[in-house]
Amino acid sequence: MAKFDEIEELDTERTNPKTVNIDIMTSLEIAKLMNEEDRNIAKAVEMNLLQLSILSEKIASSINNGGRCFYVGAGTSGRVAMIDAVETVPTFNLPVGTFTTILAGGPEAMVRSLENVEDDEKGGEREILKSEVSSKDVVIGISASGRTPFVIGALKAAKNVGAFTGSVSNVNNAKLSSMVDISIEAVTGPEVVTGSTRLKAGTAQKMILNMLSTISMIRLGKVYKNLMVDVTPINEKLVIRAINIIVSAT
Repeated sequence: MAKFDEIEELDTERTNPKTVNIDIMTSLEIAKLMNEEDRNIAKAVEMNLLQLSILSEKIASSINNGGRCFYVGAGTSGRVAMIDAVETVPTFNLPVGTFTTILAGGPEAMVRSLENVEDDEKGGEREILKSEVSSKDVVIGISASGRTPFVIGALKAAKNVGAFTGSVSNVNNAKLSSMVDISIEAVTGPEVVTGSTRLKAGTAQKMILNMLSTISMIRLGKVYKNLMVDVTPINEKLVIRAINIIVSAT
C-alpha cells in the first residue's frame, strides 16, 4: 500500500487537468494541446544546466582517462539512452562501448516492451558487475519516476566499485537524486495521457542526454568550430559530409 501511495503521488502519475477531455477533442485540438505542453520541456531542462554541465565535464574527464560512460534505464528511459549512446560511435568516431547503455531486459527490450523487468533491483546490480564497471567510469541512472528498482540496483553497485554516479529523473526530490554525485531533475509535470512518460518525460531525457554526450565530446576536441571533425565516413552521405567539413575547416 505504501508503494501504491508513493507511485500515485509522483508528478508523472498525476492527471493533467488540461487534458481530461482529450478523448472528445478534434485531432487538431489534440495536436495544439500537445504542442503547448511540449513547450514546458525546454524550461524544465533549463533549470538543470549547471548540473548538466558539471556532469558532462566529468564524462569527458573519465573518457579521457580510459573510462566509459554507462547509461542505465528501463522502458522508454533505456531506449532513449540507447539511441544517444549508439550515435556517438559514427558522430565522434568513438570506440564501441565508450558510451554504453544497460537496458533492463537486454537488447530484446529495445524492440519489445518488457515492463516487469524494471522491478528487478538485483538485475541492475548484476548488469553493473557483468560490465566490469570500475572507479574509472561514470554511471548515469535514468528514470522518469526517479525510483525504478533496476536503476537503483545499478547505481548501488556502481557506487560500491567507486564509479562516479549521476541521475536523470522527471520529478522533484527523486529517490535516485539522494544516491548519486550529480542529479538532474527535469520536472516535466503530468503527461497529456496520464502516466505515459514516453511523452514529455522521455523527450526531456533525450534532450539532456544529447547535451551530456555532445558537450563531453566537444570538451575532448571532437568538434572544431561547429564541425564534427571526427565523423566516421561509412556511407555516401557521411563521405560527402566529411569532404565538406575538410573544405570548411581549411
